[in-house]
Amino acid sequence: MSVLTLPLTVRALRAEISARFVVAGVASPNAEARDLIAAVVDQPRFWPVEHGDDQLSEDVVAAIRAATERRARGMPFAYAVGKAAFRYLTLVVDQRVLIPRQETEYLVELVLDSTGRRGVVADVCSGSGCIALALATEGQYERVIATEVSQESKTVAQMNADNLTAPRAPADIRRGNLLGPLTPEDGITAIVSNPPYIAPDEMAELPPSVRDWEPHHALVSENDGNAHTFTIIDDAPRVLQSGGLLALEADSRRAQRVADYVSAHGAYRDVMLHRDFCERDRYVLARLR
Repeated sequence: MSVLTLPLTVRALRAEISARFVVAGVASPNAEARDLIAAVVDQPRFWPVEHGDDQLSEDVVAAIRAATERRARGMPFAYAVGKAAFRYLTLVVDQRVLIPRQETEYLVELVLDSTGRRGVVADVCSGSGCIALALATEGQYERVIATEVSQESKTVAQMNADNLTAPRAPADIRRGNLLGPLTPEDGITAIVSNPPYIAPDEMAELPPSVRDWEPHHALVSENDGNAHTFTIIDDAPRVLQSGGLLALEADSRRAQRVADYVSAHGAYRDVMLHRDFCERDRYVLARLR
């Protein structure tokens, strides 16, 4: 005689996940269980609390349990659930792209303010497309271009671009190294980038959640972490219109050196160093002469 299995309630599933996370050593297991359920069902984070008596379908339960096991094995939360929040967007993310950081959200804010939300913007080293797509949805730009050297990362960025419901500007995702896919004919009035800036010998110091999971090509740069950044600074005058904005995110330990490099370059004016929400030097902005 078969036994009927009633659909799980959200409350029961949350308790199950929390217990699994306790065994796995996940910090704040109850809160993570709540957030994981909310992320998989694409609801606000407190939805599981408010809907504890709701019953979930077998397919949804299976997806939540699969994400739970990925997280219990140490996979970063965003990869485990397959998505990450960035400003007003929910982006597809996996191990092909860097997980968007909160610090980079403020870089977008600086670009929006500095450009008046108009012109043509190029996002270099785009990864998931988080910067480019945030600008495409929040600004009133003529066009937003994103460049990405990795075909796998470009695929994710294109997927995220295709998922946008109401972009204000078209997003043109191009494959190529740094500014290679850009030309003067693109009419670029702003270049923004969060390039790799970790020195190779610093990889061992990174948290395991970063070192063991995130793509190294999106993290590591030669020349003490500055190779990608300096190349962007050197090449930007080739494609950036006069008076155009250059906006870079940098490692807080190297931001002053980046600002000094831009100042000494000769092609730029109005070099400004901005701090992040932790009061660390983080962003370098300048204008092409």
